Amino acid sequence: MNAFIEELKWRGLYADSMPGTEKQLEKEMTSGYIGFDPTADSLHIGSLIQIKILAHFQQHGHKPIALVGGATGMIGDPSGKSSERNLLDEETLNHYVSCLKEQLSHFLNFEGNEANKAELVNNFDWMKEISFLDFVKNIGKNLTVNYMMAKDSVKKRLTGENGAEGMSFTEFTYQLIQGFDFLHLYENKNVKLQMGGTDQWGNITTGTELIRRKVQGEAFALTVQLITKADGSKFGKSEAGENYWLDPKKTSPYKFYQFWLNCTDEDAKRFIKYYTFLSEETINNLIKSHEEAPHERQLQKKLAEEVTVWVHGKEECEKAVKASQILFGKSTAEDLVALDEATFLEIFNGVPQKEISKAEILNGNIVDLLSEQSGFLKSKGEARREFAGNAISLNKEKIGENFQITTKDFIDGKFLLLQKGKKNYFIVKAV
Repeated sequence: MNAFIEELKWRGLYADSMPGTEKQLEKEMTSGYIGFDPTADSLHIGSLIQIKILAHFQQHGHKPIALVGGATGMIGDPSGKSSERNLLDEETLNHYVSCLKEQLSHFLNFEGNEANKAELVNNFDWMKEISFLDFVKNIGKNLTVNYMMAKDSVKKRLTGENGAEGMSFTEFTYQLIQGFDFLHLYENKNVKLQMGGTDQWGNITTGTELIRRKVQGEAFALTVQLITKADGSKFGKSEAGENYWLDPKKTSPYKFYQFWLNCTDEDAKRFIKYYTFLSEETINNLIKSHEEAPHERQLQKKLAEEVTVWVHGKEECEKAVKASQILFGKSTAEDLVALDEATFLEIFNGVPQKEISKAEILNGNIVDLLSEQSGFLKSKGEARREFAGNAISLNKEKIGENFQITTKDFIDGKFLLLQKGKKNYFIVKAV
């Protein structure tokens, strides 16, 4: 069995491929591509499998090409959708394309003189030169409407399956444009393989058919599993339906780390194969250790560490680990003070806050801050009683009644975390 396909299979990612695909991969270094639609200024964790497939492809000696769909992004892929998405204006789309190009460059090796170094392409670069009449004359005539309507992504929309609301001509042309992408890359970059999720099978095989009919060439398709959680629910979104983005400005490394750390045992066993580059032996040993002491959550911790390092780097992962330990009292005040604002507020989400002048805080005393200034405690008397019981902490460290706040105590230069007992928190924001 081909080593690339074998790796996808033991990891549980492989779904299907066209006859001859494995033979092609054995025969020579093969150029293969995956498309990414620019629907936002960042990819999210739903794209990680596609990125990882390209990374594995390159590791096994083949040439990965990441296609950013500047042209197809103007239309919208109907696969797996029940309604047409809003179209983007050109300025917004171009911004999204440039953001995705920058992001993808972090995951694949685009440097050096190796024959299999990665490439980034934008299908708008070749689509912009083609007129509508030339496209329908030279490309559209090669595939029948019957062939295009037989695709599952089209049939489901036209029959109203799962509440689908029909399909516009714009969306109907999507598979033809994606097929033309494959033809263009086949002719100009010797690309013989397109990969994607199982929902892309129809679009990919439209490309292989167009190559066969238009230039009598042979091209191939390979698909990987669409990822869901063990309970069948959608992967990659929070309970509130928000995405987990790869851009740290949109989803902090701490929140990203927490997503993986909070996986169920069953999901962690699958995800550590899907989303890390650890060997089969290492993963099997981790699973065995986890099953012997599941309460230690070794699998989740390793999964969270590996994926966060891959996406955000070792330094950000270490910060996320320290931030995760803060709530459990396993970190220092220095760790807390070093947090950035976004991470701090995510850790203590929902904790009441009050804004107070920084000068007033620095010139006042801790009893007044706890009571009259913040309202955290009802009175000075209560504050003194809590101090007498050694129940008051600042930034997770016990303090006494005579403690004096200085500028070095502020988290990210502006926050103080007050605490009574183990679970009663209050945030003061200096303004």
